[in-house]
Amino acid sequence: MGKRKRLAAEAIKDAQRNVAFAKLTNIPSSPRKMRLVADLIRGKEVFLALGILKFSNKEAAARLEKLLRSAIANWEAKNEKKAENGELYVSTIYVNPAPMLKRLRPAPQGRGYRIRKRANHVTLIVDAIANKNQD
Repeated sequence: MGKRKRLAAEAIKDAQRNVAFAKLTNIPSSPRKMRLVADLIRGKEVFLALGILKFSNKEAAARLEKLLRSAIANWEAKNEKKAENGELYVSTIYVNPAPMLKRLRPAPQGRGYRIRKRANHVTLIVDAIANKNQD
């Protein structure tokens, strides 16, 4: 690896060390359904987002609530202090598709219809609001 690439890689790693995130992989629901819930909490303060997720009717909301609690705990562990109300916000959340399970359903006249069982990966990053103002 060249010197320029190594320096760039080290800079990216240093930036990642200061960021608290949580990942959830291979969730057996479609990415489209998960994105509907993820869009509700993007950019919100974390305790407000927890309230939104707790009272949402969607099944994906329960999974995202657990993921958000994990990201908050990761931030608290990295910064060695408790998250206070109004201090943290969901800076980034994105949903990517995971590998699809392809199944066949019997159909009339000897045919088979393909069923695609979709899955997704979610990455959630929390950050302090003080850092948001510095950018």
